[in-house]
Amino acid sequence: MAVAVCLLMTATVGQAVSLEYQIKPQQIAKDTYILQGKMQDFSRKNGGNIMNTAFVVTSEGVVVFDTGPSLRYGKAMLAAIKQVTDKPVLHVFNSHQHPDHFLGNQAFSGAKIWALPKTGEQIAQNGNAFAENMYRMVGDWMRSTEVVLPTAPLKFERLQVGDHSFRFYSFSGHTGADLVMMDETTGVMFAADMVFFQRMLTTPHTPGVNIWIQELRRLADIPFTLMVPGHGPVVKDTRGVDQMLGYLRWLDTTLKLAADQGKSMHEVMQTRLPAAFTDINLGQQEFLRSVVHLYPSYEEAAF
Repeated sequence: MAVAVCLLMTATVGQAVSLEYQIKPQQIAKDTYILQGKMQDFSRKNGGNIMNTAFVVTSEGVVVFDTGPSLRYGKAMLAAIKQVTDKPVLHVFNSHQHPDHFLGNQAFSGAKIWALPKTGEQIAQNGNAFAENMYRMVGDWMRSTEVVLPTAPLKFERLQVGDHSFRFYSFSGHTGADLVMMDETTGVMFAADMVFFQRMLTTPHTPGVNIWIQELRRLADIPFTLMVPGHGPVVKDTRGVDQMLGYLRWLDTTLKLAADQGKSMHEVMQTRLPAAFTDINLGQQEFLRSVVHLYPSYEEAAF
């Protein structure tokens, strides 16, 4: 009996330790830090820590870009910020409606939480369902997490915070409402999920591959010194955008041709990725998901 109790206590302690996000702020530019997520899918092992979040320390206070997938992550992010500065978090920006980018809002109750107006509407409509799905996928990491809506609609293009000047761009290719933030003081672009790099993109809420392609061309024309994608490593050039464009063009062509040929969804799922994309994490897995998300609209257009 004593052995059983001891083993139970050991397992409980081990579980508690495993539910701590091991995130460390990585400085990428002056005053600028990222918390880079794993190049994986959601799981009970990673707690949903698959996205990049970031913060900028200005002379007035801290600006946060995305808050992660849970209250626990938000608290860990706040602790990471406190490792760098004792200045308060003034502004939080939610880039879009996907749960790994806003469910940490709960930890930032003292800050103004901004999002594009449509993003706020999407989170209000879909947030609880997203949170429930996250509970199913990552389990106890989500304890006590509740949806906290953005508190302010972002309707301006520029914001000065202390010694940093931020510019905001509204896109729609990934989810219908996608915020990109540029720190004009350092030249760092926070591209969120408009750009994935070396981790295959996801498509459940895109308004259309062609829209995403057109907007990525616009995004690439904005001068920057560093780009922080929503998923994957930071880049100094347009490699992330180029990889996205190459894949989206291939995906669009592949689905159009298959629909024109009358192929079934099951037949399209047998398609293997070209060599140019086989080294992208979760490539084949996300391709299958995209076929499910997108192929019916291509069939409808063909017939």
